[in-house]
Amino acid sequence: MKKQAFKSGFVAIVGRPNVGKSTLMNQVIGQKIAIMSDKPQTTRNKIHGVYTSEQQQIVFLDTPGIHKRQSKLGDYMNQTALNTLHEVEAALFLIDASEGMGGGDRYIAEQLKNVRTPIILVMNKIDKVEPEALLPLIEEYRKLHDFAEIVPVSAKLGSNVNTLLEQISNYLPEGPQYYPEDQVTDHPEQFVCAELIREKILQMTREEVPHSIAVTIEDMKVQDNGVVYISAVIFVERDSQKGIIIGKQGALLKEVGKRARQDIQNLLGSKIFMDLWVKVKKDWRNQDRVLRDLGFGRE
Repeated sequence: MKKQAFKSGFVAIVGRPNVGKSTLMNQVIGQKIAIMSDKPQTTRNKIHGVYTSEQQQIVFLDTPGIHKRQSKLGDYMNQTALNTLHEVEAALFLIDASEGMGGGDRYIAEQLKNVRTPIILVMNKIDKVEPEALLPLIEEYRKLHDFAEIVPVSAKLGSNVNTLLEQISNYLPEGPQYYPEDQVTDHPEQFVCAELIREKILQMTREEVPHSIAVTIEDMKVQDNGVVYISAVIFVERDSQKGIIIGKQGALLKEVGKRARQDIQNLLGSKIFMDLWVKVKKDWRNQDRVLRDLGFGRE
């Protein structure tokens, strides 16, 4: 019996902010590598997640949510997401089935008209939708674009995710295994650690803070006792935001460190000692030089 040819390729995940792109990728990979939050525009860079089975390897690119820009950072995020569509074998257009079609979905569908890449419509959050409501919604989306496939899923529960992987496989060419089978991302550990710290801040702060923060890892090394030492800086735009993140007598910053340390220990499989610092870079989201320094270089 002839052995099945191995397939591999790159697949982008695009959609409005907060439709569950990072949740879907983490579910497929089986490990948290992209941060999750109930606040929109959580993802700022293309996060690469690697799924490997005996038959295929899929490199997922979780892109920033496409949205109406309000800063140079927002412009960078939109351009990153749209450029990605021309680099891949297939793209997943993720929508929130529980919310129905919105203006943001129509905007993205308009951008897709110039893309030759096969587009799979992924209708997420079906656990929140009555089954009889799905068919009319599918028909509504069919009018927007000639989708290669339409797959309803619940990224949170994992429902129908295996079916989605089977559909993706139809659009992958025969190819090599780009990454070792136990590798789940091609981002350096420092990047993922910084993102995990940012996730905790997003979860714990009020509306005026989330999009004004960036996190960089200044130092990361294994000490003689096997403990990994991490020094991270949290950048904000205003002195008032610095006070919010530090909290009364340092309580909020301490809790951020505690929660992030747990996730980072799970990621690295080592004990962690972490120093967190908060610094002000005024209006950093609109300064090209600062954006480059923080890793948001133009593509």
